[in-house]
Amino acid sequence: MMPALFDEAALRKLERLTLVADSVRVGVMKGERRSRKRGTSIEFADYRDYSRGDDLRRLDWNVYARLERPFIKLLEEEEDLAVHLLVDNSRSMDWPDDPEQNKLRYALRLCGALGYIALHAGDQVSVTLLDRERRRWGPYRGRPNSLRLLQFLDAVSAAGETNLNAVLQDYALRGGRPGLLLLLSDMLSPAGYREGLNALLARGYEVGILHVLSPDELQPPLAGDLKLVDVETGEDAEISLDGTTLAAYDQRLRDWQAELASFSAARAMHYVPVSTGTPWERLVLRTLRAEGVLR
Repeated sequence: MMPALFDEAALRKLERLTLVADSVRVGVMKGERRSRKRGTSIEFADYRDYSRGDDLRRLDWNVYARLERPFIKLLEEEEDLAVHLLVDNSRSMDWPDDPEQNKLRYALRLCGALGYIALHAGDQVSVTLLDRERRRWGPYRGRPNSLRLLQFLDAVSAAGETNLNAVLQDYALRGGRPGLLLLLSDMLSPAGYREGLNALLARGYEVGILHVLSPDELQPPLAGDLKLVDVETGEDAEISLDGTTLAAYDQRLRDWQAELASFSAARAMHYVPVSTGTPWERLVLRTLRAEGVLR
């Protein structure tokens, strides 16, 4: 049975895409998708779709004759792209109640799409949740793992707080072979994010931020006297919302996003602000392709 995050039609659209790594940072030349070790092993590992520019000598002609689709044989000694997907599943991500705009569910769906794309391209994929347990799926490679990835994500729930600096610094030390790393988070971390992201870059990861916020966070539909409660810390504050307060909120939000964008641009990182009000297919098929994350 197909996990609830996707249907068959959506998955077929994803199979046409690949993740883009401008600099894999594992010793290959800039712009190369993979490096291949010059070892002597010829043990078969998996297939991936043929891409323009691939060595035709690596086509499996028997498979082509049966399926009338070209596939490239991957050998065990080949070094594929390591794709690291980090999902913030703190309690602040479990908002709003509407499942179609819930930040965590949206992030999980986006993570599933990116992981599915990478697995079908022959990349090595791992998914890590940024909760206290740091639960991890992978690293795995190959299409047969796609369903298991989606089942893993479909069972995720929100838990606890997230200290982005701490978890990202820890991941830089323990995350495994550096590669393309995409962080899916609302970036709501009082301790900040700069040191953690810098640690990942220093370790050799190519980093991208998918900054996930809900429509009511971008444009609050509120007014009057309110008591706001932090869902992660339990701290509360009483405020009065009027036009002046909402204008100040809007300016702070824009400044925050601009700061993240500037920080990312200075370090050649992708920064993509994401509203959960945007249909996920439009984000993947249009926005992320336009941003150079996918092609």
